[in-house]
Amino acid sequence: MSTAIAKKVLRIERDALSALIKRVDSSFSRAVDVIYKTKGRIIVTGMGKPGFIAQKISATLSSTGTPSLYLHPAEALHGDLGRVTSEDLILALSNSGQTEEIIKFLPIVKKIGAALIAMTGNTRSTLAKAADYTIDVSVKKEACPLGLAPTTSTTAMLAMGDALAVALLDKKGFKEKDFAFFHPGGILGKRLILTVGDIMRKGPANPVVGEGAAVKKVLVLITRARAGSASVVDSKGRLIGIFTDGDLRRHLEINPNLVEEKVKDVMTKNPAVIKKDKLAAEAFRILRSKKIDEIPVVDERRRPIGLVDVQDLLRAGLV
Repeated sequence: MSTAIAKKVLRIERDALSALIKRVDSSFSRAVDVIYKTKGRIIVTGMGKPGFIAQKISATLSSTGTPSLYLHPAEALHGDLGRVTSEDLILALSNSGQTEEIIKFLPIVKKIGAALIAMTGNTRSTLAKAADYTIDVSVKKEACPLGLAPTTSTTAMLAMGDALAVALLDKKGFKEKDFAFFHPGGILGKRLILTVGDIMRKGPANPVVGEGAAVKKVLVLITRARAGSASVVDSKGRLIGIFTDGDLRRHLEINPNLVEEKVKDVMTKNPAVIKKDKLAAEAFRILRSKKIDEIPVVDERRRPIGLVDVQDLLRAGLV
């Protein structure tokens, strides 16, 4: 029984969203244009359940490059309208278009001079008539069997809010790097802005040895650096190879005197490398695709200036 009810709810909301598509018309386009041209902030407001949707829409706008804040209608009537300026735009959500708290502050909004967009299910309501632009989010019925709890109507508001935000994102030419700028603390932000130079090991933590060095010396440097490899360079300081834990194990099986050998004879030649200005996520892609644990970081002359170990990527939260 419960599954049948759940499916019915989802069908009702699905059909309501499908119906919204036909209402994305010139009114929607004008709303996008006026938001795009707004010099101030987009102040989103709504009471009750639409208020929660308003908060989400405001958050989505802010994270996609459109400065926004949420204004509680009741608090607006007790001083918070002081946050609104003539350069701002009010996006008011009300299914009935008659929400008392919103209707009461409309005259003040008009006096301030802020533009008003109504997102409502009643295009003949007081809110719609007072608005400069109206977005129709009306639904045939709520998914609630009593027809009382906001369900389908708030879903419609949420979806239309997403449509507004994404249309603005496209109009602004908002890119991945812009998104990352507003999300520096999340994994996505790290993947988009963290560079190899930010996480690479350098100085004593980046073992570099000449090609003529004995494996014994190389192992000492690797141990001191607590690294898993050492970069091997020629007489001009250019990278020609890497000596890793894997090389040690492979050669030690067949050569008990390995520690006395020259590192150039047992190293991995022409290893994969990366530049410090590349994204750390690119380093992870190379490590994963080549099934290796370390990658040297080189400059324009192919001199090793750092080392990235898979453990560094783990600590940075990229793995």
